[in-house]
Amino acid sequence: MKLEIWGGAGEHGRSCYVISGDKHRIMFDCGAKKEGQGHYPLIKAEEIPRLTAVFLSHAHEDHSMALPLLYRLGYKGDIWATRATAEQVEIYFASWSKYVAQRGGELPYGQADIALLRFRFIEDEAPPGEWCEPVEGIKLAWGRSGHLAGAVWFRVELEGRRLFFSGDYSRESQLLMADPPDLGQLGNTESYIADLAIVDNAYGLEEEAQPAKLEQLRQTGEAVFKAGGHLMLPLPVFGRSQDLLIWAHEQLPEFTILAENDIWQGLKRMLSQPQWLIPDALERIKRVVEGNRRVKIPEDDQERLQLLQGGTPCLILTGDGTMESSRSRWYYERLSRSSENAIVLTGHASRDSLAKQLLEAKQISPASAVRYIVYKVHQGLADVRYMLDRAPSRRTLLVHAPKAVTDRVVERLLAEGRTGLHSLQPGVELVIY
Repeated sequence: MKLEIWGGAGEHGRSCYVISGDKHRIMFDCGAKKEGQGHYPLIKAEEIPRLTAVFLSHAHEDHSMALPLLYRLGYKGDIWATRATAEQVEIYFASWSKYVAQRGGELPYGQADIALLRFRFIEDEAPPGEWCEPVEGIKLAWGRSGHLAGAVWFRVELEGRRLFFSGDYSRESQLLMADPPDLGQLGNTESYIADLAIVDNAYGLEEEAQPAKLEQLRQTGEAVFKAGGHLMLPLPVFGRSQDLLIWAHEQLPEFTILAENDIWQGLKRMLSQPQWLIPDALERIKRVVEGNRRVKIPEDDQERLQLLQGGTPCLILTGDGTMESSRSRWYYERLSRSSENAIVLTGHASRDSLAKQLLEAKQISPASAVRYIVYKVHQGLADVRYMLDRAPSRRTLLVHAPKAVTDRVVERLLAEGRTGLHSLQPGVELVIY
C-alpha cells in the first residue's frame, strides 16, 4: 500500500491524498490553491476511474474546489462528507468561479461537472466515534474537527492497514466542538496504532494559545475605537467568521458590527446545527441573532457607506480572507483614506493576494496599520504533540504548511524522542508497510 501526495503537504492549499492498495484506491480531499489563476492537485488522470471512494473533510476551497475534476476524468463513485459540508460546497463553487475569473483564468471544469458531484452523508452511516462500512471492504469512523460546522477527521481501515486523516483540526473554537481522535469505540490508544496519520500542522512551531491571541485582538480593537476608526476583519465565509462575530459582540461592545450577509446567514444556519456546537454556543448565538441590535447587515453599497459615515466606529466582517473579492476591495479603498482605520488579518494570506501585499507593507495608507493576529483554526506545535499522543501512528505526515516550516517541526519533535515523522511535498510517494 502507498500514499501519493497530489497536494497539501509542504504547502498551504490543494489538499489531496491518494492511498492505493491491491483492491482499493481512496482519496482524502481534492482542493485548490488561491495562487495565480488557481492551482490544482497533481492529478494522475488515469488513476481517477479506479478510485473506490473519496472522503471530504470540509468545504473550504483548499480542500474541495478540484472535486469536479474527478467526475470530469471519469470518477463514478460517491463523495463521503457531512450534510453541512455538502451545503457549503455549493457556495464555495460560486466564490471560486469569481476568483478565477477576476484573475483572468478559466475553470478546468464546467457546471455540468459540478452537477455530477454525488454526496453521501457519513452521519447517516454512524455517529461520531463509531465504525461503519460505507463501502464494502472499507471501514470508517469519524469525528468533529472544530474547524467549521461540518468539518471532520477520518479513521479508515482497509486491506489490513489503519489510516488517520485529521482534516483541519482545532480544539480552541469559540463555538465548535472538536472530538478527540480516539473518540468512542476506537479503543485504547496504547493498542490502536495507525499505520499512517496525515496531520494538520498549518501553524508550524507556533505554540501560543487562543486566549492570548484574542487578547491581542481585543486590545487592537479598543485602540482603533479610541482613535475613532473602523476595524476590518477579512474572513472566510464559514468557520472563524462566525466565531469572531460572537466573540466581538461579547468583547467589543463599543463597536457597531457591520457583517456581510453571507457571514450572518452562516451564523443563523448554525441555529439548526446544534450537533456541531460546544454546550453554551447555541444560547450565545441565539442572543445575538434573536436580540440583534448592534449587528448591521447592509444590503448594498449605499447602506455600507451610510454605516461607515454614521459617526460610530464599525467592526467590519467581510467574507473573503485574502481580500480578493470586489467587496473587500471596496472596503479597503474607503478605509485607506483615514489613518484611524485598521485591518487585522487572522489567517493565511495567499501569495499575490491583496491581503499578502498589505501584510508585507504593514499599512493600508501611509499612517494606518495592517496587523496579523492569527485566530486559531489549525494546529501548532503543542496541538500536534496532543494529536501524536491521541492518534499514535507508525508514520505521521505533517501537512498544511510550507516544507521549510514543517522541516523545523519534524526536527524539533525528533529531538524530543518522537519517531516516524515525515515532511514531504506534492509529487512524492510514501510506502505504507
